[in-house]
Amino acid sequence: MGGGDPQVTGFLSTARAARVYNTSSELYPKPCSRILQEVLAVKFAFSETMCDPSHLVPLAIEADQAGYDTFGIPDSICYPEVAVDEYPYNDDGSREFLDGTPFIDPFVLAASMAAVTERIVFETGVVKLPIRNPVLVAKTVSSVAVMSNNRFVFGVGLSPWVEDFQVCGQDWKTRGKRMGEMIEIIRGLMSGDYFSFKSEFYDIPRIKLCPVPTQPVKILYGGHTNAAYRRAARLADGFYFTGASEVEVLERMKIIDGYRREYGRENEPFEIHAGLAFSSLDDIKRLEDLGISQLVFGPRGGYEPDTLTFEQKRDILRKFADDVLTKL
Repeated sequence: MGGGDPQVTGFLSTARAARVYNTSSELYPKPCSRILQEVLAVKFAFSETMCDPSHLVPLAIEADQAGYDTFGIPDSICYPEVAVDEYPYNDDGSREFLDGTPFIDPFVLAASMAAVTERIVFETGVVKLPIRNPVLVAKTVSSVAVMSNNRFVFGVGLSPWVEDFQVCGQDWKTRGKRMGEMIEIIRGLMSGDYFSFKSEFYDIPRIKLCPVPTQPVKILYGGHTNAAYRRAARLADGFYFTGASEVEVLERMKIIDGYRREYGRENEPFEIHAGLAFSSLDDIKRLEDLGISQLVFGPRGGYEPDTLTFEQKRDILRKFADDVLTKL
């Protein structure tokens, strides 16, 4: 299924921030002295997707050179001619805007970008995990992490489309139960040791992968339900919030924190990546103080047609870096 929903496009809810920024050359005129006196830890991802594929690798090079921390990559397998459900993430339920919209396989795209960059990290936001085989995913993620010199973050989630499961030969009804097991399998196989797993859904004998990355691959979770928050608290290294207001994000962070305490993980590192609007450096500092680890910027909204040239996107990318990233 094509992906314009928050589960699929991941980072694109920051279109609000992009639109505000692009319409005002005075967005960040005078950073406050407090911010100038301290270094902020908040990271920034650059996001551009559902666009001309020829723009992507050059934009990754530009983002790498401009100082962005990460580059967001979405996931979509196919677009079915007939779908059972309406599109769940816009007002009228239409999905036709996804017909003919290009999506490059996220692992292929991450490897292609990593080959021509030096420091920027590539994050999937999010890969539809339960439509795939966990052993093959573990091998692919491990390979991308190795070849990128540990510059890969694996964002995962479910898919809201039954058609994705049908065409990939995976069971729709057990997707939630399998999701947790898949994360455990992927982590186990990427340890580099022999690993086995047996459950109702998977029967994996003792095997090991080689090579595996020299650093553990961070796994971030994206979703919109209490089950997703609980699963992330138990198994993940962080959470993606998309399509939610600041108030909603803060409320859901509290829910996740409660689950993390329940699982005894409250003292372990846990990142919050959120597509929230911001209008000043003070705003960015405030969001960091609230617990946001990473914000996102892109040249346009995910639901907007791709009418910008590569040169226009490059200029927007550079301007934001000059006006904001150099001030952090």
